Amino acid sequence: MKNRSTELVNGFRHIVPYINAHRGKIFVIMLGGEVINHENFTEIINDIGLLHSLGINLIVVYGALPQINANLSQFNMKSVYHKYTRVTDIDTLKCIKQEAGRLQLEITARLSMSLSNTPLQGARINVVSGNFIIAQPLGIDNGVDYCHSGRVRRIDKKTIFSQLKNRSIVLIGPIASSVTGESFNLTSEEIATQLAIQLQAEKMIGFCSEQGVLDKNNVIISELFPNEVIKILELLKKKQDFFSSTVKFLRGSIEACKQGVRRSHLISYKTNGALVQELFSRDGIGTQIVMESTEQVRLATIHDIRGIVDLIRPLEKQGILVRRSRKQLEIEINKFTIIKQDNLTIGCAALYPFMEDKIGEMACLVVHPDYRSSSRGDILLKKIIYRAQILGLIKIFVLTIQSIHWFQERGFIPIDLNLLPESKKKMYNYQRKSKILMLDIIN
Repeated sequence: MKNRSTELVNGFRHIVPYINAHRGKIFVIMLGGEVINHENFTEIINDIGLLHSLGINLIVVYGALPQINANLSQFNMKSVYHKYTRVTDIDTLKCIKQEAGRLQLEITARLSMSLSNTPLQGARINVVSGNFIIAQPLGIDNGVDYCHSGRVRRIDKKTIFSQLKNRSIVLIGPIASSVTGESFNLTSEEIATQLAIQLQAEKMIGFCSEQGVLDKNNVIISELFPNEVIKILELLKKKQDFFSSTVKFLRGSIEACKQGVRRSHLISYKTNGALVQELFSRDGIGTQIVMESTEQVRLATIHDIRGIVDLIRPLEKQGILVRRSRKQLEIEINKFTIIKQDNLTIGCAALYPFMEDKIGEMACLVVHPDYRSSSRGDILLKKIIYRAQILGLIKIFVLTIQSIHWFQERGFIPIDLNLLPESKKKMYNYQRKSKILMLDIIN
């Protein structure tokens, strides 16, 4: 029972900072038609309701590609595309309107009942749809008339903000009207992207069949920059992938990221709870597209003392690290390099130079328990080596009682105490019996 209680408390403490960070922010969630068709859609709707209950302002944009194609096939109508964009004639538009209207009613009904049979049962969710998007025609390209295919001309931001302020979920489909009263078929990715940009959303979230973007070894890529996304889209294009949910979302994420949307998240619609895991855990579960890394590797400042203390105290209590007082840390803070993620210090290391001997000591190398299976230790080691080289040092050494093999695997060689600088020899603690290892770092 004690372990369960500890797990509950630690889990709650871990989640609360994310709840506080997300509350009051605007998230644009993009639901492709394949998401709506999947058996996990009910759980996704429940999670959207959960986000709403936590005070997050939600705009849900839905698409209907598979539903539209199925409807067209039923009437023996062919889908016509030009440059990967549907040509929407009047008959096609009628089918799209039919499917878009049906899905709007279905999603509204599901959201309205999403909190039933949950601890939040009885909480009311208002879902609002309307003419929030003003469209304009795509026109004619190379002699091809797109007919009723359009793009976003204007967004009624004032009305959307008003609805969000009233605690409503705003639901927007692929059909929008123009100033002349005509209806146009828009892509869900363009609508979601423009909403995220113009409403200055904190996040844009999309779903795909995989856990996110996978590398060549089918391993999830947790973080991508826009230039990397462009390369991935080029590879997918070579594979004749033009319409998958991954491609559609990634296209929108590039523009959203460059226009100020801090993070765009791509997660699996097949994984139960993926939305919650992505938003309320440090590493998430999918792929996020950002302009700059959510992790920072930098020199520590006096404001990082608390984070370093939280990181090293457990190891000091175990006797793995020599205890450093807060006062000592304040004095030596300029010796520390840290890794921060979402305001949490997840790694640190210090460099103490002995300038006369051109040797440095790397000390206090610690990585948060949740990240020890990653490469953060190597990242810190590289940063310390770089700092040592800048200072003109030619060697660095470490004193360790438990990580001997880790350092040896990275080129450190066991040495005798006599090879240390004189001042360090005098400080050596014979009771700890630390092993001494050294690495040449000559440029």
